[in-house]
This record gives sequence, C-alpha cells and structure tokens, in this order.
Amino acid sequence: MKTIFVKPLTMSKKWYLIDAEGKTLGRVAVEAARILRGKNKSEYVPHQDMGDYVIIINAAKAKVTGNKMQDKMYYRHSMFPGGLTAENYKDMIARKPTYPMEHAVKGMLPRGPLGRSLFTHLKVYAGAEHPHMAQTPEKVEF
Repeated sequence: MKTIFVKPLTMSKKWYLIDAEGKTLGRVAVEAARILRGKNKSEYVPHQDMGDYVIIINAAKAKVTGNKMQDKMYYRHSMFPGGLTAENYKDMIARKPTYPMEHAVKGMLPRGPLGRSLFTHLKVYAGAEHPHMAQTPEKVEF
C-alpha cells in the first residue's frame, strides 16, 4: 500500500469572509480555525498547510454569553516584579477591538512553526470594511 501526499504548492488557496456581527465569539473562532487549518477539505493532512485565507469583519460586534463581558479576563506580564496586568473583555474591546477574536483563533491553532504560519492567513477587522475585495472572498454562513 502506498501513502499519497498532496503537495501544498499544488493546492489553490481560496479566500473566505466571515461576518461576526451578532454571532458568538467562540463559534466564529472555531469556524475560522477549521478553514485556516484546512479541515473542511478532503485532502486534509495534519502536518501540512492545506488551509485557506479567512477574513473576519465586524469582530468588535461579536457577542459573548453570560457575564463574560465583565468576567472574561486577558492577562499580560511586563516581566518585571509585580508586572501582571489584567483586563476584562469590555475594556479590551474598547482598547483593541480585534484582539479577542485573534486571541481565540490563535488558541485553536497548533503550536509551533505550522501554527504561526497559519495565523498569518487570518485577517481580522473591527468594522465592515476590508481591503481584500480583489481576492473575491466567498461568504461563509453557519
């Protein structure tokens, strides 16, 4: 029996557009990660970049359920003693509207060089406008 591998260079990469307005943050992130990873294709292999490009618009208007607006925290550390900074979802959306969506998708991608490469195929925008109309993105509904 012979194992057949598809070379990533022979694969054509498509562009997909996801509108996050009114949709749950995690559900949008799951769908984006699946497309980035290439799990929606029959040629999927876990160790190669088989995925497509994903554009997420209206990321600032994605909703969160329950009390996550106040309770969900984002942490960072300055590497100095006592340098831990915590910020809740509401403040993070006001300061960096695209960060929660990027953070959620990045957490669903593999660690290492493959995951870092796949993350560059994600484009997140807080509003409805994006500069990728020339790529003719296909709208994703879920």
